[in-house]
Amino acid sequence: MIKTLIVDDSSLVRTIIRDFLESDGSFTVVGEAENGLEGLQKAWLLNPDLITMDIEMPVMNGLEAVGEIVKTMTAPIVVITTQDTAKNAYDATVKGAVEFYAKSNFTAAVSPEKRNEILSSLKRIAGIKRRHKMVSGPGTNRVVDAREIRGVVIAASTGGPKALTTLCADLPRDFPVPVVLVQHNSSGFDAGFAQWLNNYTPLTVKLAEKQEVPERGKLYVAPTDKHLVLEGGRFSFDDGEPVNNQKPAADLLFKGAAKCWGPGAVSVVLTGMGADGAEGTRYIRQAGGITIAQDEDSSMIYGMPKAAFETGCVDMVLPLDKISRQLIELTK
Repeated sequence: MIKTLIVDDSSLVRTIIRDFLESDGSFTVVGEAENGLEGLQKAWLLNPDLITMDIEMPVMNGLEAVGEIVKTMTAPIVVITTQDTAKNAYDATVKGAVEFYAKSNFTAAVSPEKRNEILSSLKRIAGIKRRHKMVSGPGTNRVVDAREIRGVVIAASTGGPKALTTLCADLPRDFPVPVVLVQHNSSGFDAGFAQWLNNYTPLTVKLAEKQEVPERGKLYVAPTDKHLVLEGGRFSFDDGEPVNNQKPAADLLFKGAAKCWGPGAVSVVLTGMGADGAEGTRYIRQAGGITIAQDEDSSMIYGMPKAAFETGCVDMVLPLDKISRQLIELTK
């Protein structure tokens, strides 16, 4: 049983989340708290396997509570909030929260497929012991020949927002090629994510638009609930089925980048659960492009980077703090 602590100032919301979790049979709610301070105290007392955290609460808000809990505990924290607090949800991931979800996902109206997807993710998250520190190692490289780089595509999931604040902060305003990102987000959080990430990088961050031609110096974010693809050098959307349980799927973006940019494509797979980006890495490599995966020590969750590495198509395995430097070097 996964011992869970629920922190939310609304008794109704706590009941909804408890019923959602305990209906599965794998979770047991060992405690509830109505503000961040009480949540902090009960986390120390109960030593849960998983903590769900609201953002806007009296006495101590969720951001403050996350910051305090991660100082002394490794239990993963999942933020459950509303779409209008998207910026704070992403700030919580920088402070140490593993993932976040919209409160609407926990109501009776959510589809059985979405319900099972969330429960499955929470079970995997509960098995994570959050790293207190992202360790930087030397990384490994294959020698790649010099070539004209035309674009960079990035895949990220759980732990991605925090990782991206590090990676994107060091990319210069005049970065000479476009950067296109698939970050697995909850529905409706994409616009807030683009605005939030824009504060962490000199690049201009925006949601990708249909028929838009990607330009240098800009970072394009894939909208939620549709696949972002590159066709003929322009963005288009695919409303087909999820790929590897993801929509948008980085695999489809990478495949289009391989076709459009060929040897001039660079792919990066960052922290996250699952295998999205692995097949895309294969596409990039087969087209003659350059492939990068984040290393295990600096990944919050070494799922997607590991799957990419296991294809045998990764040119460079790098710690997070060395990826931007490598991208700058490749695009000189």
